[in-house]
Amino acid sequence: MRQLGQLEAAVMQRLWSSDSPVSVRQVLEDLSAERALAYTTVMTVLDNLHSKGMVRREKQGRAYLYSPCSTREEHTAALLEQVLADTDDRRSTLVHFVGKMSKDEVDELRAALSDRTEPPT
Repeated sequence: MRQLGQLEAAVMQRLWSSDSPVSVRQVLEDLSAERALAYTTVMTVLDNLHSKGMVRREKQGRAYLYSPCSTREEHTAALLEQVLADTDDRRSTLVHFVGKMSKDEVDELRAALSDRTEPPT
C-alpha cells in the first residue's frame, strides 16, 4: 500500500466522513469549496482508487456510488505497517515513534495493548 496523493487523500477524506456511498457529483460539490475541479477529474480519481482496491462502487441508475473498502484507521495502520516493514530495526523505530508521543497518547497505547493482550474471560 502506498501513501495517497493530495487529491486522492481529499477524496478519501470525503468518503470516510460519509455515512453512505456517494456519487462523483457529491464528492465534486464537497471539494469545490476548497478548490476548482472538473467533474471528470474527480471521476478519474475515484476510478483510479477503485482500480487500486481502495473504494468499491455500485451502479445506481446511470451513475456509480462510491464507498471506502477500509476505514481511515485501517488505512493508517496499513501505512504504519509498511513503514515498519521497510526498516531493519522495527523495535528501534517503534521506540523512536513512541518517544514522540504525548503522555495521553502513550496512555491510550498502553490501554490498547492491555486490551489486546488480556486473555478472554
